[in-house]
Amino acid sequence: MRKFLKFCSFLALVALPAAAQTQPPVRIRCGGPSYTDSRRQVWHADQYFNGGTAYSQAATIAGTADPALYQDYRYDSQTLTYTVPLQNGAYHVNLYFAETYAPLQRVGARVFNVKMQGNPVFSNVDVFSEAGANAPLIKGSDVTVSGDKLTIEFDNVVQNSEINAIEILPGTSGPLLTLNFRYPDGSPVNGTLNYNITSSLLSMEGGQLLSNGQATCALFANPSALGISVQFQAQLSLVDNKGNILWQMTLGLNPAQVNLADVQSSSLNVIVQKM
Repeated sequence: MRKFLKFCSFLALVALPAAAQTQPPVRIRCGGPSYTDSRRQVWHADQYFNGGTAYSQAATIAGTADPALYQDYRYDSQTLTYTVPLQNGAYHVNLYFAETYAPLQRVGARVFNVKMQGNPVFSNVDVFSEAGANAPLIKGSDVTVSGDKLTIEFDNVVQNSEINAIEILPGTSGPLLTLNFRYPDGSPVNGTLNYNITSSLLSMEGGQLLSNGQATCALFANPSALGISVQFQAQLSLVDNKGNILWQMTLGLNPAQVNLADVQSSSLNVIVQKM
Protein backbone atom coordinates (compact mmCIF):
# COMPACT_ATOMS: atom_id res chain seq x y z
CA MET A 1 0.00 0.00 0.00
CA ARG A 2 2.83 2.42 0.84
CA LYS A 3 4.40 1.86 -2.57
CA PHE A 4 1.04 2.41 -4.23
CA LEU A 5 0.49 5.69 -2.38
CA LYS A 6 3.96 6.85 -3.35
CA PHE A 7 3.14 6.03 -6.97
CA CYS A 8 -0.14 7.94 -6.70
CA SER A 9 1.78 10.95 -5.39
CA PHE A 10 4.09 10.60 -8.38
CA LEU A 11 1.17 10.40 -10.76
CA ALA A 12 -0.53 13.45 -9.28
CA LEU A 13 2.48 15.62 -10.03
CA VAL A 14 2.60 14.85 -13.75
CA ALA A 15 2.65 18.30 -15.26
CA LEU A 16 4.71 18.36 -18.42
CA PRO A 17 5.28 16.28 -21.53
CA ALA A 18 8.82 14.94 -21.31
CA ALA A 19 11.46 16.97 -23.15
CA ALA A 20 15.22 17.35 -23.02
CA GLN A 21 15.97 21.08 -23.04
CA THR A 22 18.61 23.53 -21.87
CA GLN A 23 16.18 26.44 -21.76
CA PRO A 24 16.06 27.92 -18.24
CA PRO A 25 12.74 28.98 -16.69
CA VAL A 26 11.43 32.41 -17.69
CA ARG A 27 9.63 34.56 -15.10
CA ILE A 28 8.19 37.99 -15.92
CA ARG A 29 6.74 40.50 -13.47
CA CYS A 30 4.14 42.13 -15.71
CA GLY A 31 3.86 45.89 -15.32
CA GLY A 32 6.64 46.09 -12.75
CA PRO A 33 10.41 46.07 -12.12
CA SER A 34 12.53 42.97 -11.49
CA TYR A 35 11.83 41.06 -8.29
CA THR A 36 13.41 38.25 -6.25
CA ASP A 37 10.73 36.14 -4.61
CA SER A 38 10.64 34.25 -1.31
CA ARG A 39 12.27 31.20 -2.97
CA ARG A 40 15.11 33.37 -4.36
CA GLN A 41 13.75 33.08 -7.89
CA VAL A 42 14.32 36.14 -10.07
CA TRP A 43 11.39 37.63 -11.96
CA HIS A 44 12.47 39.88 -14.82
CA ALA A 45 11.12 43.37 -15.27
CA ASP A 46 8.16 43.61 -17.66
CA GLN A 47 9.24 42.75 -21.22
CA TYR A 48 8.21 41.03 -24.46
CA PHE A 49 4.78 42.72 -24.44
CA ASN A 50 2.92 44.35 -27.31
CA GLY A 51 0.33 46.84 -26.18
CA GLY A 52 -1.22 47.52 -22.83
CA THR A 53 -0.54 49.82 -19.91
CA ALA A 54 1.48 49.13 -16.77
CA TYR A 55 -0.28 49.81 -13.46
CA SER A 56 0.56 49.43 -9.78
CA GLN A 57 -1.99 48.91 -7.02
CA ALA A 58 -0.87 48.94 -3.36
CA ALA A 59 -3.31 46.21 -2.36
CA THR A 60 -2.88 43.85 0.58
CA ILE A 61 -2.70 40.39 -0.99
CA ALA A 62 -3.60 37.43 1.22
CA GLY A 63 -2.58 33.81 0.81
CA THR A 64 0.88 34.24 -0.72
CA ALA A 65 4.47 34.71 0.43
CA ASP A 66 5.03 37.07 -2.52
CA PRO A 67 2.31 39.73 -2.53
CA ALA A 68 4.49 42.06 -4.62
CA LEU A 69 3.95 39.82 -7.65
CA TYR A 70 0.25 40.70 -7.57
CA GLN A 71 0.54 44.45 -6.96
CA ASP A 72 1.78 45.30 -10.46
CA TYR A 73 0.08 44.33 -13.70
CA ARG A 74 -0.36 45.16 -17.36
CA TYR A 75 -3.83 45.67 -18.82
CA ASP A 76 -5.34 46.49 -22.19
CA SER A 77 -8.79 47.38 -23.50
CA GLN A 78 -8.03 45.58 -26.77
CA THR A 79 -5.60 42.68 -27.25
CA LEU A 80 -2.51 42.32 -25.06
CA THR A 81 0.19 39.98 -26.37
CA TYR A 82 3.44 38.67 -24.90
CA THR A 83 5.86 37.09 -27.39
CA VAL A 84 8.66 35.34 -25.51
CA PRO A 85 11.75 33.95 -27.33
CA LEU A 86 12.24 30.30 -26.32
CA GLN A 87 13.88 27.13 -27.55
CA ASN A 88 11.48 24.80 -29.31
CA GLY A 89 10.00 22.15 -27.05
CA ALA A 90 7.40 21.41 -24.37
CA TYR A 91 6.64 23.89 -21.58
CA HIS A 92 4.28 24.50 -18.71
CA VAL A 93 3.04 28.08 -18.37
CA ASN A 94 1.68 29.54 -15.12
CA LEU A 95 -0.29 32.80 -15.36
CA TYR A 96 -0.60 34.81 -12.14
CA PHE A 97 -3.66 37.00 -11.55
CA ALA A 98 -5.28 39.06 -8.79
CA GLU A 99 -8.23 41.44 -8.96
CA THR A 100 -6.91 44.45 -7.06
CA TYR A 101 -8.90 47.22 -8.76
CA ALA A 102 -11.78 48.01 -6.39
CA PRO A 103 -14.35 49.20 -9.01
CA LEU A 104 -14.04 45.81 -10.76
CA GLN A 105 -14.23 43.63 -7.65
CA ARG A 106 -17.53 42.02 -8.53
CA VAL A 107 -18.55 39.01 -10.59
CA GLY A 108 -18.61 39.73 -14.34
CA ALA A 109 -16.90 43.12 -14.10
CA ARG A 110 -13.71 41.94 -15.82
CA VAL A 111 -13.79 38.95 -18.16
CA PHE A 112 -11.22 37.92 -20.77
CA ASN A 113 -9.93 35.00 -22.84
CA VAL A 114 -6.41 33.61 -23.03
CA LYS A 115 -4.71 32.01 -26.05
CA MET A 116 -1.29 30.39 -26.36
CA GLN A 117 0.28 29.90 -29.77
CA GLY A 118 -3.02 31.11 -31.21
CA ASN A 119 -5.04 28.35 -29.54
CA PRO A 120 -7.72 29.01 -26.88
CA VAL A 121 -6.53 27.94 -23.43
CA PHE A 122 -8.82 29.68 -20.93
CA SER A 123 -12.18 31.17 -21.83
CA ASN A 124 -14.14 33.81 -19.91
CA VAL A 125 -11.60 34.21 -17.13
CA ASP A 126 -13.17 36.12 -14.23
CA VAL A 127 -10.49 36.46 -11.58
CA PHE A 128 -12.80 37.92 -8.94
CA SER A 129 -15.34 35.14 -9.47
CA GLU A 130 -12.68 32.45 -9.00
CA ALA A 131 -10.50 33.97 -6.26
CA GLY A 132 -12.27 36.98 -4.77
CA ALA A 133 -10.76 40.41 -4.14
CA ASN A 134 -7.02 40.90 -3.56
CA ALA A 135 -6.32 37.17 -3.69
CA PRO A 136 -3.98 35.22 -5.97
CA LEU A 137 -5.16 33.02 -8.80
CA ILE A 138 -2.72 30.89 -10.80
CA LYS A 139 -3.87 29.23 -14.01
CA GLY A 140 -1.49 26.89 -15.79
CA SER A 141 -1.41 24.98 -19.04
CA ASP A 142 0.98 22.97 -21.19
CA VAL A 143 2.12 24.31 -24.54
CA THR A 144 4.48 23.23 -27.32
CA VAL A 145 6.78 25.90 -28.74
CA SER A 146 7.85 25.93 -32.37
CA GLY A 147 9.42 28.76 -34.30
CA ASP A 148 11.53 29.68 -31.25
CA LYS A 149 8.85 31.80 -29.60
CA LEU A 150 5.83 31.54 -27.34
CA THR A 151 2.87 33.84 -27.90
CA ILE A 152 0.42 34.47 -25.05
CA GLU A 153 -2.62 36.54 -25.96
CA PHE A 154 -5.15 38.16 -23.62
CA ASP A 155 -8.41 39.21 -25.29
CA ASN A 156 -10.91 41.26 -23.31
CA VAL A 157 -14.57 40.27 -23.23
CA VAL A 158 -15.78 42.69 -20.54
CA GLN A 159 -13.65 45.69 -19.52
CA ASN A 160 -9.86 45.12 -19.76
CA SER A 161 -7.79 41.94 -19.77
CA GLU A 162 -4.96 41.94 -17.22
CA ILE A 163 -1.95 39.84 -16.18
CA ASN A 164 0.26 40.17 -13.09
CA ALA A 165 3.05 37.68 -13.81
CA ILE A 166 4.05 34.96 -16.26
CA GLU A 167 6.09 31.87 -15.42
CA ILE A 168 7.36 29.54 -18.16
CA LEU A 169 8.82 26.22 -17.03
CA PRO A 170 10.63 24.02 -19.57
CA GLY A 171 10.43 20.25 -19.79
CA THR A 172 12.82 18.51 -17.46
CA SER A 173 15.21 15.59 -17.83
CA GLY A 174 14.21 14.26 -14.42
CA PRO A 175 12.38 11.04 -13.52
CA LEU A 176 9.86 9.90 -16.11
CA LEU A 177 6.49 8.24 -15.84
CA THR A 178 5.23 6.15 -18.77
CA LEU A 179 1.53 5.28 -18.87
CA ASN A 180 0.41 2.52 -21.22
CA PHE A 181 -3.31 2.39 -22.01
CA ARG A 182 -4.65 -0.71 -23.78
CA TYR A 183 -8.01 -2.23 -24.58
CA PRO A 184 -8.71 -5.83 -23.43
CA ASP A 185 -7.68 -7.15 -26.88
CA GLY A 186 -4.24 -5.52 -26.46
CA SER A 187 -4.76 -2.74 -29.00
CA PRO A 188 -3.56 0.76 -27.98
CA VAL A 189 -6.00 3.45 -26.90
CA ASN A 190 -6.27 6.61 -28.99
CA GLY A 191 -7.08 9.63 -26.88
CA THR A 192 -5.79 12.25 -24.46
CA LEU A 193 -4.56 12.05 -20.87
CA ASN A 194 -5.85 15.17 -19.09
CA TYR A 195 -5.03 16.53 -15.65
CA ASN A 196 -6.52 19.23 -13.46
CA ILE A 197 -4.80 20.37 -10.26
CA THR A 198 -6.67 22.71 -7.93
CA SER A 199 -6.09 24.22 -4.49
CA SER A 200 -7.25 27.29 -2.64
CA LEU A 201 -4.54 29.29 -4.44
CA LEU A 202 -4.43 27.98 -8.00
CA SER A 203 -6.04 26.16 -10.88
CA MET A 204 -3.83 24.23 -13.28
CA GLU A 205 -4.81 22.03 -16.19
CA GLY A 206 -3.40 20.43 -19.30
CA GLY A 207 -3.26 17.27 -21.36
CA GLN A 208 -1.13 15.07 -23.59
CA LEU A 209 -2.16 13.11 -26.67
CA LEU A 210 -1.41 9.39 -26.47
CA SER A 211 1.13 7.97 -28.90
CA ASN A 212 0.54 4.27 -29.58
CA GLY A 213 -1.44 4.23 -26.34
CA GLN A 214 1.37 5.83 -24.33
CA ALA A 215 1.92 9.11 -22.52
CA THR A 216 5.41 9.84 -21.21
CA CYS A 217 5.57 12.65 -18.67
CA ALA A 218 8.25 14.32 -16.58
CA LEU A 219 8.09 14.69 -12.82
CA PHE A 220 8.42 17.78 -10.67
CA ALA A 221 9.59 16.27 -7.39
CA ASN A 222 9.09 19.62 -5.66
CA PRO A 223 5.45 20.80 -5.94
CA SER A 224 6.51 24.40 -5.18
CA ALA A 225 8.15 24.50 -8.63
CA LEU A 226 4.61 24.67 -9.99
CA GLY A 227 3.41 27.15 -7.38
CA ILE A 228 1.83 24.40 -5.26
CA SER A 229 2.34 25.12 -1.57
CA VAL A 230 -0.91 24.04 0.11
CA GLN A 231 -3.17 20.98 0.16
CA PHE A 232 -4.31 20.29 -3.40
CA GLN A 233 -6.52 17.96 -5.39
CA ALA A 234 -5.37 16.26 -8.57
CA GLN A 235 -7.76 14.82 -11.12
CA LEU A 236 -6.53 12.71 -14.03
CA SER A 237 -8.70 11.35 -16.81
CA LEU A 238 -8.26 9.47 -20.05
CA VAL A 239 -10.62 10.58 -22.83
CA ASP A 240 -10.87 8.74 -26.14
CA ASN A 241 -11.23 10.44 -29.52
CA LYS A 242 -15.04 10.26 -29.24
CA GLY A 243 -15.04 12.16 -25.94
CA ASN A 244 -15.71 9.12 -23.73
CA ILE A 245 -14.03 9.06 -20.31
CA LEU A 246 -12.30 5.68 -20.13
CA TRP A 247 -10.32 6.07 -16.89
CA GLN A 248 -10.03 8.64 -14.13
CA MET A 249 -8.41 9.17 -10.75
CA THR A 250 -8.89 11.85 -8.08
CA LEU A 251 -6.40 12.41 -5.25
CA GLY A 252 -6.03 14.86 -2.38
CA LEU A 253 -2.40 15.51 -1.45
CA ASN A 254 -0.31 17.62 0.90
CA PRO A 255 2.97 18.89 -0.67
CA ALA A 256 4.74 18.56 2.68
CA GLN A 257 4.16 14.81 2.52
CA VAL A 258 5.39 14.32 -1.04
CA ASN A 259 8.95 12.96 -1.15
CA LEU A 260 9.96 11.50 -4.50
CA ALA A 261 13.73 11.94 -4.38
CA ASP A 262 14.36 8.20 -4.72
CA VAL A 263 12.17 7.75 -7.82
CA GLN A 264 14.21 7.13 -10.97
CA SER A 265 11.46 6.19 -13.41
CA SER A 266 8.17 4.35 -13.34
CA SER A 267 5.45 2.94 -15.55
CA LEU A 268 1.80 1.98 -15.28
CA ASN A 269 -0.17 -0.38 -17.51
CA VAL A 270 -3.90 0.28 -17.62
CA ILE A 271 -6.55 -1.86 -19.31
CA VAL A 272 -9.70 0.06 -20.20
CA GLN A 273 -13.01 -0.94 -21.75
CA LYS A 274 -13.78 0.27 -25.26
CA MET A 275 -16.88 2.50 -25.37
